[in-house]
Amino acid sequence: MAARATMVTGLEESGDLGPGPVREALLGLPRQVLMPQAYARRSAPDAIPPCWDLLDFSCPADRAELMERLHSGDSVAIQHEGEPILGRAPGPRSGGAMTAMSSTMSLTAGLLQQLDLRPGQRVLDVGTGAGVTAAVACFACGDEGVVTLDIDPHVTAAARERLSALGYRPATVTGDGTTGRTGAGPYDGIFVSFAVRWVPQALVDQLAPGGRALMTLGTSSPSWPGLAVVERRPDGSVEAQLRAVEFGHRAGAGLDRLFLSADFRSTIASAEGWTQRSRLAPPPDTARGLWLALDHLHPGLVRHFGAEDLTLGAPECGSWMRVRPVGYQRWDVTTSGPRDIWAEIQDAAGRWRAAGEPDAYRLHFDADGTQRATSPTGALNWQLSPGETGDAR
Repeated sequence: MAARATMVTGLEESGDLGPGPVREALLGLPRQVLMPQAYARRSAPDAIPPCWDLLDFSCPADRAELMERLHSGDSVAIQHEGEPILGRAPGPRSGGAMTAMSSTMSLTAGLLQQLDLRPGQRVLDVGTGAGVTAAVACFACGDEGVVTLDIDPHVTAAARERLSALGYRPATVTGDGTTGRTGAGPYDGIFVSFAVRWVPQALVDQLAPGGRALMTLGTSSPSWPGLAVVERRPDGSVEAQLRAVEFGHRAGAGLDRLFLSADFRSTIASAEGWTQRSRLAPPPDTARGLWLALDHLHPGLVRHFGAEDLTLGAPECGSWMRVRPVGYQRWDVTTSGPRDIWAEIQDAAGRWRAAGEPDAYRLHFDADGTQRATSPTGALNWQLSPGETGDAR
């Protein structure tokens, strides 16, 4: 209980959690019941093969580390390489990847509060994970109207058993999250816990009048996520917005993400390229509406947030850019490869400023199935690419 209270207090102090049913649910939720096992990484981030230990609450030697991990507020890895979750033996794992997570609590708490959960509401939780979102929805709304959906039968089997141990019995369903669950709808709230490239129309169709759907929307780059907020008005019309945010959910199954390898990051940090001196300041991190637009107007870029200076790379073609201050209002801009990333940034920045520096864009769902994002003035816009939806979670 003390660990839970400390976690909740931290979320309150950071501004990610306020009074209400989400706070009360998290304060009363014994996370070790939903996650009696979780992975701890034992290798460096770029180590090959990666190594983990599966911690187990029933093992006294693991208990303190597991409880600390569960209440740290960070994401928690709960499944390795699609394995069965129930009945696993604890211990080391090597290679492969983590295939199911419990998201960071700041992200989960903030989004759940935006759903404004109330008793009697119908909620669709798309991407069951450890069942935290489903548990909060059951606490706030009652479990009769809650559906939690995941593509992985091992994930849904574990969540069903563990939610039941807490006294919650939502409909726990295995299936494609992007198609929703029509039989129990329409829904007052839809929560998608994986990133998509565009808004699945099936989820829009399953929104009840007055309902709201939330999901991370982005490209193949993980660097600049957007939050899609879709609302159905009482008259049945749909309004949607894409908000530039700092953090978003990870890609779902089937949606590949670009990344900067250790070798590529090392190259960018040390290699020589073409350098120009500029009086143009690089855009600040807080100009999130600009970075979101850049991600869609000039896709394929990944930000190295761990670098001291502004550093971006395009893994698919090997282009890169770094920007270093060299005096008062002077910057050295070094670029390499077929793409001029600095020019792309300036192009997006100019269009963003001309559009009034928006931090949110309207989403339009056209009759032919096309989805578009536009600034409030209409001066800046782009079409969303369906690509792979990252469905399933």
